Amino acid sequence: MNDPLNGREIWVVWGGVFRDTSFAELEAGTEELHGPFATMQDAEKVWLERMRRMVDIASHRLFVLRAMPAPKP
Repeated sequence: MNDPLNGREIWVVWGGVFRDTSFAELEAGTEELHGPFATMQDAEKVWLERMRRMVDIASHRLFVLRAMPAPKP
């Protein structure tokens, strides 16, 4: 199988408004996905900007996630 990341790691910001503060299930239609970003710092900048805008919503959460190539067999 080909490596879609071509040996690189990328970063994304994902989340939204969750049904409650257990943060187990997103409210439909609130999903957010930003990126991909080449560095964690770039992803964190977007994360911080989005979190500042939604600070009054206790059930809003975003996460910075890293995708990396699968190990070779």
